[in-house]
Amino acid sequence: MTPAPLTPATLTVAPLTAAGMARIHAACFTMPRPWDAAEFATALADPRSLVIHQDHGFALGRIVADEAELLTLAVAPDARRQGTGARLMAAFLVGARARGAESVFLEVAAPNTAARALYEKCGFAQTGLRRGYYRDAEGRAVDAVVLVWGI
Repeated sequence: MTPAPLTPATLTVAPLTAAGMARIHAACFTMPRPWDAAEFATALADPRSLVIHQDHGFALGRIVADEAELLTLAVAPDARRQGTGARLMAAFLVGARARGAESVFLEVAAPNTAARALYEKCGFAQTGLRRGYYRDAEGRAVDAVVLVWGI
């Protein structure tokens, strides 16, 4: 049996707090550094924000005029490889379109091949490269790949 398509409304399964987002983010990221609860609280308070979540992950972005930016996507390590990231991204794209976005952009660390594969599967295409955009744990410069969807 094929599950029903997910929309932003059906993905929101439990209240997600800034502290909960920070816990998931900390489990997922060292580069870029994980956001803390205060940073998530600030983002959530912004009326331009769009957050899509399930119990074990979330997508957070913002809509400005006809463009959306995916700020972060995080899926708890123990919930990966189950399609959560793809469902979150699909719902984020639907939500961004519903709020008037015609395109979505993001940056992803060049070595993050799993995320890059997910974004490619979702229809994103590389449009740029930001050299030395991130720093790894040892302080080395890491490039960011700029991806766009919807152009």
